[in-house]
Amino acid sequence: MTRKVFFSFHYSRDVRRIVQVRNSWVVRPEGEAQPFYDKAEFEEAKKSAGGIEKWIEQQLKGTSVTVILFGAETYDRKWVRHEIKRSYELKKGMLAIDIHRIKDPQKGTDVQGKNPLDYWSIEKDGRKVYFSEIYKTYDWVNDDGYNNLSSWIEKAAKAAGR
Repeated sequence: MTRKVFFSFHYSRDVRRIVQVRNSWVVRPEGEAQPFYDKAEFEEAKKSAGGIEKWIEQQLKGTSVTVILFGAETYDRKWVRHEIKRSYELKKGMLAIDIHRIKDPQKGTDVQGKNPLDYWSIEKDGRKVYFSEIYKTYDWVNDDGYNNLSSWIEKAAKAAGR
């Protein structure tokens, strides 16, 4: 099944890794990739009051899954946290993919960062349950993301009832 997906990530540090992930999916006939935005579009959204929130809402519209692509500094990104929160509120499927082992053509691999799904939790049966316990996390390199991304997305969508 074709899925419309929202990719959440730290642009300036990880964009060259992100492009590799996204491009691996675009070329596959079974995947429909979310249009990849460039920094100029995001910068334009920042210029108006509430612009980024509105832009994120527009990007999430019609998607069934949010894929959080995380590197060394993604955990601390305000807008990534917002995108995860909104995806949860909108009952989107979610999954996280550690991208630190993907070789940036200019900088090589990176240090591992914290999983952004560890930032959020809910109360369940009297205990704190982190999103990382609810949603799957994969390693792009070790878990062969190139060949498995579409199945990971499908599993996340089905787990969310989409």
